[in-house]
Order: sequence, then C-alpha cells, then structure tokens
Amino acid sequence: MHAAQLERELENLGIDTGAFAARGLRPVEEARRLEVVQRDADGREHRLTPDAAGAWRTMRQAAEGDGITLFVVSAYRSVERQIGIIRRKLDAGKTLEQILIENAPPGYSEHHTGRALDLGTSGEPLLELTFGETAAFAWLHRHAPEFDFLLSYPENNAQGFQYEPWHWCYQAR
Repeated sequence: MHAAQLERELENLGIDTGAFAARGLRPVEEARRLEVVQRDADGREHRLTPDAAGAWRTMRQAAEGDGITLFVVSAYRSVERQIGIIRRKLDAGKTLEQILIENAPPGYSEHHTGRALDLGTSGEPLLELTFGETAAFAWLHRHAPEFDFLLSYPENNAQGFQYEPWHWCYQAR
C-alpha cells in the first residue's frame, strides 16, 4: 500500500498518527519475502521472514527439548488485514481509543515486518494475560533472547499498548 493511500485509510478510520509518534512508534515497512512456519488445521498459514523463520524454528525446537510446547497464533499481517481488524472492532462497538491500546495502527504494527509472533501453548486460552503465568512464558522470558526474540510489550511499555506476554519480535543482530 502506498504512503498516500495508507494516510487516507488512517484518516478514514479517525487515526491521528501524531499521537503514535509521541509514543515512539514509527511506520514500518511490510515484509516482501516470507515463508510459511506453520499451517493450522483450517489451512491458515503463518508466515515470517526467512531469518525470523529460522530463528523461530530453532527456538521452538529448543523449547520442545525442555518440554515446552509453543505454537504460532499470528505472525505476518498485511496493512490491509490490520485495517480490517480495526474496522471489525469499530463495527462491534469498541472505541478507537480501546482498539489502539490493543492493536497498532495500520502501517505501524510489528506484524507487518514479518518478524513478530503471537504465541500460544497447549491447554491455555489464546491471547490472554494468563499466558504470562505459564511455563511457556517463563521459558520464553529466560531463553527467547538467545534466539533474538524480545518481548515487545511488557507491562507499562513506553508505546502505550496493553501488556502482551504472547507477543515476541525477532530482532536481527
């Protein structure tokens, strides 16, 4: 999506990007090269950049070796999909303020980069704060940096997003 088109979309959604610059968020470039790292039973594919995909596979294997099951809930997400998510939430009655604590505005999401993962573990609800109390989270907290994955939105993060213990982003060295 071209910058001018994205700007119009953000304006149509009522999103003021100046507020995000103040929170330290910058527009991100969408990934161009992606590979499938997981295919769900319903056929949905989760994709990452090649470097992030390799690091994810190695990290997942290391977790499995320690008895921890990790799986992808969400990975690469296009700007268009992010727009759709925000529109659906608006249509469901959420305010823009509520939504933008949960989701980055289109064009600003780490998911666009193809390096971000929302993770889950067996027997736990998806994308819930309780993930932060699991053995999987404890393992990630201890070991994910060894694989160049960092927790993007810890409690009281500078970006103003809710705490997301499930959201990890590959930071290439």
